[in-house]
Amino acid sequence: MKNEDMLMHVRGASRFIDDIPAPEGCLHAVLFTSPVARGKIKSLDISKAAAAPGVAAVYTHKDVPGLNQVGHILKDQPLLAVDSVDYIGQPIALVVAESQRAARKALALIKADIEKLEAVFSPREAAAKGLIHGKRRERVTGDLAAAYARCKFVAQGRLASGPQEHFYFETQRALAVPGEHDTIKVHASAQSPGAFHHHLAEVLGIPMHKVELDIRRLGGGFGGKESTAVWITAPAMAAFLLKRPVKLALARNEDIATTGKRHAYEYDYKLGLDGEGKILAYEVDLYQHAGACADISPAVLGRSFLHVSGSYRIPNMRVSGVSCRTNIPPNNAFRGFGVPQGTFAIEAAFTHAAELMGVPPEELKRLNLLRDGDTLPYGVELSGVNAGRCWETLEKNSALAARRAAVAAYNQAHADSKKGLAVVPVCFGISFAQTALNQASALVNIYVDGSVSVSTGAVEMGQGVNAKLRLVAARTLGIPVERVRVDTTNTSRIPNASPTSASTGADLNGMATKYACERLRGRLLEFAARHLSCDDPAGVSICDGAVCVGEKGPVMTWEKLAAAAQWARVDLSEHAFYATPNLHYDMETEQGRPFAYYSYGASLTEVLLDCARGTYTIESVEVVQDAGESLSAEIDLGQIHGAVVQGMGWATMEQLRYAPDGKVLTGVSGYKVPDIKFVPAKFDVTLLKDSSNPYAVCNSKAIGEPPLVHGLGAYLALVDALRSVRKDKPLPPLPVTPERAFMYLHAPEGEK
Repeated sequence: MKNEDMLMHVRGASRFIDDIPAPEGCLHAVLFTSPVARGKIKSLDISKAAAAPGVAAVYTHKDVPGLNQVGHILKDQPLLAVDSVDYIGQPIALVVAESQRAARKALALIKADIEKLEAVFSPREAAAKGLIHGKRRERVTGDLAAAYARCKFVAQGRLASGPQEHFYFETQRALAVPGEHDTIKVHASAQSPGAFHHHLAEVLGIPMHKVELDIRRLGGGFGGKESTAVWITAPAMAAFLLKRPVKLALARNEDIATTGKRHAYEYDYKLGLDGEGKILAYEVDLYQHAGACADISPAVLGRSFLHVSGSYRIPNMRVSGVSCRTNIPPNNAFRGFGVPQGTFAIEAAFTHAAELMGVPPEELKRLNLLRDGDTLPYGVELSGVNAGRCWETLEKNSALAARRAAVAAYNQAHADSKKGLAVVPVCFGISFAQTALNQASALVNIYVDGSVSVSTGAVEMGQGVNAKLRLVAARTLGIPVERVRVDTTNTSRIPNASPTSASTGADLNGMATKYACERLRGRLLEFAARHLSCDDPAGVSICDGAVCVGEKGPVMTWEKLAAAAQWARVDLSEHAFYATPNLHYDMETEQGRPFAYYSYGASLTEVLLDCARGTYTIESVEVVQDAGESLSAEIDLGQIHGAVVQGMGWATMEQLRYAPDGKVLTGVSGYKVPDIKFVPAKFDVTLLKDSSNPYAVCNSKAIGEPPLVHGLGAYLALVDALRSVRKDKPLPPLPVTPERAFMYLHAPEGEK
């Protein structure tokens, strides 16, 4: 099947927000933001800016027609600051002008007198002061004291993982066009059509049926366009008040400086094992660096909380987590949604424990892998576990034992360079942890010429969800995929849609599409049997774009069937709804069934470290991933490659720096993301054979996020190489940049 989006991308024909011709009289909006991390607004003078050439208006919180609030989970984030600011980059005023240049010149004319207040930038400090979003979460399973009494080895320490910039190609942007009767249409680069639709109506103070949000595709999202509605509601407010189209688009450095990131975490861990290496007890405390507003941080923390056991069975465990309120821009969703951070601690703890035991970490990991019948800490008894099969396939494909021996031999023979190796198993729960979000609807229309349109709440952002929806519709109806088109994501056709995130886009929307197509197919088969006067209606089928009757083969084309059905007044439109069954979770007891199923995988990463310089090469990455019965192997392989590389970037080179006052120092010229030269020369991906999944559409499994966890292998393999040189330091923080590797190798003990 041809992926139409892919073909348009490579030809430069894909249409994004900037490619929509600006309507006549279109204005441009820019935001005046806080220069301090925390302060009290004593005065704000916008008069000179409002009178500047080309300026149509300057708005403050007093001008918001509805609710001055865009908080996603908690109502704690004003669209425009009222009397205080809590992070550098927080919007205070909105300037709207005839050109972006005129609007930016007017920004310099706004005078704000802000009294600086003490800010907090450390998650541990915030937790100690009680500055948290929501409440602290904790779960204890088993008898820890008795378990530790039986432990022969206990690994204990502290860890830290850093933030990660989404670095999507298309920065935050939206185009708002007012209509008649106080209606408005917004074209946006957004992942959450339902939530943002609600935010728009609230800010404008109008009912949702007067707001239309339309999304063709995003130039990348990775979670960064899931929750923060500032850059969509701001231009919509201006368009609504001025009755003229308004566009807002962030420059790249603005985007980096003011938007949320992957959450940085700090950890305290304690892992106890018996003499054979079996886990008896594990404790971990998570300190999430959330930022000034809750945004979606409590939900991300919840995902980390549920995945701290990784891919291992742990009989006795204590986990606590706290979302720490600090004075940086509120962090938000990022591919993996807290799972990589939650998994990181247990994976690093295994490295520490293996050193104490004098064995390779993969031996301990293999021994403790999940298997059928194991119960996860939150009460789910597992079945259909493919963790072992993925590991065994990887062992066979990569000759793991021989590779470990070769690494040891190389390190014994070389003093100026070292090799490192790591194996990472993956167990990733699929579903929104918030049960209510696990729903989707689809509208399928068959036209009189036999062409088909599909509308769902799924947002295409490069992950290939539109291509998968086309496949689902075509297979279910029995027609060529070329006859199917997936329409834009539009709140007037599909209301109240859940975000396209958590790897559920194809699962939820694909199932709704399948349901709608099954009903249409059944209706058409019933009509065809009558129309063709068939003695045996059960013998009528639709396949390969034609109607077949028993052994006769094709007797009518799909196109003629559609036309005849329409003429006979058969309904050729169907709406269907899907809600993932049997999901529940009690946050008071921290028990339940939050996920429909689990995606498994295993990977091997090998690195070569230059001990003199601290530089390194990722030499090979080999992955085995469970994708169930893949809807499209081509798309799934591409998603795995992309996710692994993005995870490797987080683990090695992607580092954001903040000034002591909380300002983001890293700009587009200083932020390093993996390029084609960083990708290992040997990069093999295998989809696990003979895997099925009755809990998702067409027996497939989600693929967008789980493979990112394999990127931790780059960190662990580098640590393996670093620790072959010196072990007198604690494990380094993530990412292990070349600079950090150099200092780890050469700085005295106690120095970073």
